[in-house]
Amino acid sequence: MNKQIMLTALISTLLVAAGCSSDAATSKDNPGSQGGGASAGVKKVVVGTGTQFPNICFIDANGKLTGYDVELIREIDKRLPDYEFELKTFEFKNLLLSLETKKIDLIAHQMEVNEERQKKFLYNDEAYNIFPLKVVVHKDNNTVKSIEDLKGKKLIVTATSNSAVLAEKWNSEHGNPIQIVYTGAGEDANEQIKSGRVDATISTQFAIDFLNKSVDAQLKTVGETLSNSKVYFLLRKDETELKQRVDEALREIKADGTLAKLSTQWLGSDYTVEQ
Repeated sequence: MNKQIMLTALISTLLVAAGCSSDAATSKDNPGSQGGGASAGVKKVVVGTGTQFPNICFIDANGKLTGYDVELIREIDKRLPDYEFELKTFEFKNLLLSLETKKIDLIAHQMEVNEERQKKFLYNDEAYNIFPLKVVVHKDNNTVKSIEDLKGKKLIVTATSNSAVLAEKWNSEHGNPIQIVYTGAGEDANEQIKSGRVDATISTQFAIDFLNKSVDAQLKTVGETLSNSKVYFLLRKDETELKQRVDEALREIKADGTLAKLSTQWLGSDYTVEQ
């Protein structure tokens, strides 16, 4: 049984046992090792990701953890035989703390650069995506055409996300005219927009396309791109060797066209270049 088949089987077993919990661990078995751990001479890397980001890291209809970031980690794993990458899922808000407390070694969850993260953590050098953020509203909302039109309205974002950082920064620079609310456990921003409890969120076109197709979210993006920043993996400051090896693999994946193929497959276009 090859590595990919064994990984998929183990993921499915764990998800059933855990009831598809957002904190369910997903690991890969390693032939010849005890208890699924890394074999002698192979360094184990625990990768933190999520299950709630459409096309990036999510549970598909077959109960499999997949998406752009997940499959990219699996591709990196193939190209670094001296490392074993184990995927473990968390709620997004818990990822940074999990990295800081050494529960995980690397975050794969579309981590954009911001000042707060740079002070505490280490980004790799090779960007693997360019993340175009826009205001998102219900498809029938014709009054909000830009972030300026959100003055006096409610904007929902995920705490600690770059969407939240971007919204908070814009709001503070303009006298805090937007009421920013944060998603909590079990809350669905799309449903809150659909029901009218909030007016907007901030996301990407590829995420909105997926939600509209998969759950009839009835959303649309409006206005100019608010941020077109590059996306990296996030590590602890002392993980310089791991950073170098991940960058080495990423350069190969870019050069042979695999990264562009993964982006097109999962995101609908090549988001490794500016849109």
